[in-house]
Amino acid sequence: MGKRVALVLGSGGARGYAHIGVIDELEARGYQICCIAGCSMGAVVGGIHAAGKLAEYRAWIESLDYLDVLRLVDVSFSLGMMRGEKVFGRIREMLGEVNIEDLPIPFTAVATDLTNQQEIWFQEGDLHQAMRASAAIPSIFTPVLQDQRTLVDGGLLNPLPIVPVVSSHCDLIVAVNLNAAGTRHYQLPDIERPPAMRLSLDGLLNRLPFKRNGNGQVQLPSPPEEAEPEAQQPVAAPLKPGSPRSASGARVMDQVGPASLLELVNQSFEVMQTSLAQYKIAGYPPDVLINVPRKVCRFFDFHRAQELIALGRQIASDTLDSYEASQ
Repeated sequence: MGKRVALVLGSGGARGYAHIGVIDELEARGYQICCIAGCSMGAVVGGIHAAGKLAEYRAWIESLDYLDVLRLVDVSFSLGMMRGEKVFGRIREMLGEVNIEDLPIPFTAVATDLTNQQEIWFQEGDLHQAMRASAAIPSIFTPVLQDQRTLVDGGLLNPLPIVPVVSSHCDLIVAVNLNAAGTRHYQLPDIERPPAMRLSLDGLLNRLPFKRNGNGQVQLPSPPEEAEPEAQQPVAAPLKPGSPRSASGARVMDQVGPASLLELVNQSFEVMQTSLAQYKIAGYPPDVLINVPRKVCRFFDFHRAQELIALGRQIASDTLDSYEASQ
């Protein structure tokens, strides 16, 4: 059985941490990763691994709690919620100045050129800029301007970039799809953590982006202590007869749709990526397809690195068991 792997790492926001668990499992089984193609978070993890710095990156992200992630949010009011300078500045410190063509593992980062409406492959040049462009998620990170081009997340056109590795001289192609509908039930494992901060990232991300007043001006949310007391909160409109009731007999209202503009944009983006990924898989079926269910976490749960890494390894182990048993 061949052990030389061409690894394809798809896009999917925070679920991209699962790629680290997949890499752990592949290497533990003796597979040799000989080339990598990645998109968005797949490009970040893949590029860092190709540069030999994945252990350092993993130690950093696993140390982040709610407040640490909050501190990395450098708010922008231009073409994205975040400039990304804090996050990618820290990654640059880890990697130093390195070009893709000098990496020990051949690497391709996929981005989208909005100016010319086409897919872009970075296979040479500055690694940091390639990863930054590939991960410029619309509405979250500001785009990268390069040579009169506006570059954003590669997931707009190719969330699972299999084609760049098709011509590689490897024994098999392993693709990690982070936007799977999921036929098998997987949940994030329970990992003991310190008590959560009073202001959780969950609440902040649901409230922070793109709040506007009646004049259309952007406003930051009020701090928690200024929030209205519970008694002053708006009362939900009466429900129609036959609406579901709680155990106490009171009628309950299920939330319909996303809770914020950020969530709306991200859900729309994920629906598009899920559909595109299926087309890529059908056109160029990989030898091994590792499916990470889209619903295991939200797109922006970047404080859950430990859980997502563990889940990625679990899914990779189950998938590789099935593949190896069939050989």
